[in-house]
Amino acid sequence: MNRKLVLGLAALAAVAACKREAPDAAAPAAPAHTFATAIDEADLGVLVGKLASDEFEGRGPGSPGEDKTVAYLIEQMQRIGLQPGNGGSWTQDVPMVETTADENTVLKLEQGGTARELKFGSDMVVGTRTNQPEVKIDGSDMVFVGYGVDAPEQQWNDYAGQDWTGKTVVMFVNDPGFHSGDASLFEGKKMTYYGRWTYKFEEAARKGAAAALIVHDAPGASYGWDVVRNSWSGAQYDLPAKDDPEPRLPVQGWITADAAKALFAGAGLDLEQAYKDANRRGFKPVPLRAKLSVDLKSAITEKKSRNVIGVLPGSDRPDEAVIYMAHWDHLGKHDGEAGDNIYNGAVDNATGVAGILEVADAFAHQDPKPRRSVAFLAVTLEESGLLGSKYYVAHPTFPLDKIAGVVNIDAMSVAGKARDLTVTGFGSSELEDILKPLADAQGRTLHAENSPESGFYFRSDHFNFAKAGVPALYIDGGEDLVEGGVEAGKAAAKDYGDNRYHSPADEYDPAKWKLDGTVQDLELAYGVGRELAGGDAWPNWYAGNAFKAARDEMMRAKAAK
Repeated sequence: MNRKLVLGLAALAAVAACKREAPDAAAPAAPAHTFATAIDEADLGVLVGKLASDEFEGRGPGSPGEDKTVAYLIEQMQRIGLQPGNGGSWTQDVPMVETTADENTVLKLEQGGTARELKFGSDMVVGTRTNQPEVKIDGSDMVFVGYGVDAPEQQWNDYAGQDWTGKTVVMFVNDPGFHSGDASLFEGKKMTYYGRWTYKFEEAARKGAAAALIVHDAPGASYGWDVVRNSWSGAQYDLPAKDDPEPRLPVQGWITADAAKALFAGAGLDLEQAYKDANRRGFKPVPLRAKLSVDLKSAITEKKSRNVIGVLPGSDRPDEAVIYMAHWDHLGKHDGEAGDNIYNGAVDNATGVAGILEVADAFAHQDPKPRRSVAFLAVTLEESGLLGSKYYVAHPTFPLDKIAGVVNIDAMSVAGKARDLTVTGFGSSELEDILKPLADAQGRTLHAENSPESGFYFRSDHFNFAKAGVPALYIDGGEDLVEGGVEAGKAAAKDYGDNRYHSPADEYDPAKWKLDGTVQDLELAYGVGRELAGGDAWPNWYAGNAFKAARDEMMRAKAAK
């Protein structure tokens, strides 16, 4: 069923929900499903159902599921009428190294004359980014470093005053101030990039540590241990060192709260008190009076994955672009796992990939045609640290100073229509100035994510564009549902987070999914790009945003050419 977006702009009415004409009698038999030319519930169901089917084996990068996914995306982009977006190719090769840690690995701890072992999966998960099949650490001193943050602008350095070469650092997830709720520390409950686990490992590597372990807690991470275990088990992916020259840790991973409690107790420390101490300005690292040893063996395979890129050339300024982006990858098929071992990733992120295809179809059939080019980028390796988008930003098909803006679609709401709309990272860029009147026309209010402590802004592919200065918009569904209100919206989000996120249970469920709200969200995403691709504006970040300086410098350099 088609929906029109009521925008108050006469031009947008041209995208009425007309169906394509039926083929003539001489043409081959029509396919089972006829796609609409506007964003459509039935279309979304077909696309998500296919992408999230067992046939695609969880869309694991480098797997047979990737081949099927890429072929299907190219087929759909051809159906829509897009052109290959990487010169004459539909794909961009992304070099990767696949590392699969031996799950028989144990962490051996010696503390106070007592030896004990932490087991993979139940007590800890670890891996290596060195691309080496075996990494050994023997008797590394373990030190508690609070939140593992070095932030000069905050006058905060958890690493101050020590040489960290060869040591194992143990740290908490999230930011200083999070667990205490102290709004004067960093941004209080709102996670900054310093709270993201990726930053913590990056910083430990820069300091020269041999290993880094993050203490898991569900509120701080915003997900349970099962998500950590599932995400860090099996094949892990990385860019080759030549494509990502930042320092890398020999061993990095997580330990459970119970394992941390025992570790801290062995040093005469109380874990709960350690959380309080770590939130005090002037915190000093604390030796844990323990040594860590590990012999980590991994299967190493050099592979490549692919970003898929289709483009609709602009009618007037084809060298300028608006980019729609979604990651096609998920966690794949876990061989040897009992029961359902396919991580289908229906919400995360078959919905987003289906979404950009639906938006592409709307653009391909709008009149007038967009003046700027519109590119549709399905990136790989998001689940492995946003690697596909990281590689694209380093090797863009449009120069970054020619990209007017990016719209990222990741894990869409399937809970039905809402009276509101979440903008992750709300208050970031002037793309929101385009979004707001469109949302007003739908009778919806915009607001920030309700759990800014979860750091969602740093957990999806738009973040790589943001770091490079390109304004990027990441919208999510609403919470105040038309049917059931806020209570129903919170219940739906909690159910997904508790029972389906990064698990085999994230499957397409046509009986329960309500795609009318998903259509509304996509119409807003389309409306933003339609205005941007049809005009000549160059949105920027709002004053005070950390990414504005990069955009300003980009625009100055562009003007000087």
